[in-house]
Amino acid sequence: MDLVLPPLDGVRVLDFGRYIAGPYCARLLGDVGAEVIRVEKVRGSEDRFVVPLAHGDAGAMFLQMNENKRGMTLDPTKPEATEIVRRLVASSDVVVANLPAAALAAIGLDYGSLTSIKSDIILTSVDAFGGGGPWSERPGFDGIGQVMSGAAYLSGERDVPSKSYMLWVDFGTASFAAFGTMAALMTRAATGKGQHVQGALLKTALTVANSTLMEQAILEPDRVATGNRGQIAGPADIFETSDGWIIVQVIGNGLFKRWLDLVGEDQWHDDERFSDDESRGNHRDILCDRMSAWSAQRSTAGALEALEKAGLPSAPVLSPRQALVNEHVAALGFLRPVDYPGVPRPAPVADTPVSLSAVADRKRTRAPLLGEHTDEILAEIGFGPAEIDAFRNMRVI
Repeated sequence: MDLVLPPLDGVRVLDFGRYIAGPYCARLLGDVGAEVIRVEKVRGSEDRFVVPLAHGDAGAMFLQMNENKRGMTLDPTKPEATEIVRRLVASSDVVVANLPAAALAAIGLDYGSLTSIKSDIILTSVDAFGGGGPWSERPGFDGIGQVMSGAAYLSGERDVPSKSYMLWVDFGTASFAAFGTMAALMTRAATGKGQHVQGALLKTALTVANSTLMEQAILEPDRVATGNRGQIAGPADIFETSDGWIIVQVIGNGLFKRWLDLVGEDQWHDDERFSDDESRGNHRDILCDRMSAWSAQRSTAGALEALEKAGLPSAPVLSPRQALVNEHVAALGFLRPVDYPGVPRPAPVADTPVSLSAVADRKRTRAPLLGEHTDEILAEIGFGPAEIDAFRNMRVI
């Protein structure tokens, strides 16, 4: 098969994002060919220092979010930066920023200001609460989506809501924003017109929680948290073995019949309490207690081997240390070792989570050092060495 260029080859993206939702959206666009310029504060954006791997500017979050980007520093609030922003926008196709509307307008990155510079520009913005409501201008992080969608309420134990340690709202929002940006680029190719792509953390969380919210609106079950135990099927839980923990998820009649054969509970085949997923979810404690007894008598390896033979979905519960050396994770080659100045050993940076069989891989580049490409980028848009030195002396860059 002849491989083609990445689909966004020739597209330039200005990334004014911070933390995850904006920068990871831009990274995904860069992974499929776009040239991405990450614009940071002069002293470095806050996300550069999150989960530091070494002294200096080597934060783990930054290394992941900003692969395949060039980096520059800029203070767009200074009057002297106006012409820099204008030239950057004029030479770009997409601007990505995860800031509320008022903050975008304050630094001239609102859609109206951008289109006055380039009429077919695409602005992709992400905020916390979404436009149109009384909280639209409030700041927020991943957790606001988790707690306001019902997700945290239904996680953990009944009396203690629990937010996920992993930032699924941020990553989901970044993915949706990249999806919207790709759609906007396709529309521009057909019509010549740009547009404003808008994402929101709360909208992402409400999307993931939508089926649960529909159930509540129509049937009003008033569900409460049940720890790791599933509520709409069973047995589904994290079970302790003699030397660790495993997850087992039995969903659907076919899997349930195989599970009954595995644990030797033939009399439950015709038991009305377990006739369908909903019924099994309602009687989860009986099923999970039986599975707990089965698991406790076996090692993790022995339990997983038996579950695999029975065709039942299962996996070991791994610590981060164990995940890094798991044989399947290693075989995927998905966590690529990346050298970064100042970090004592290669960092295992996640690759693009989807692959395209007919597209040539682009050359991967590590996340940029603070201001690593500032002079190079400014020279490309027409500023001379003396002007660049003056900007630096004024702390514009």
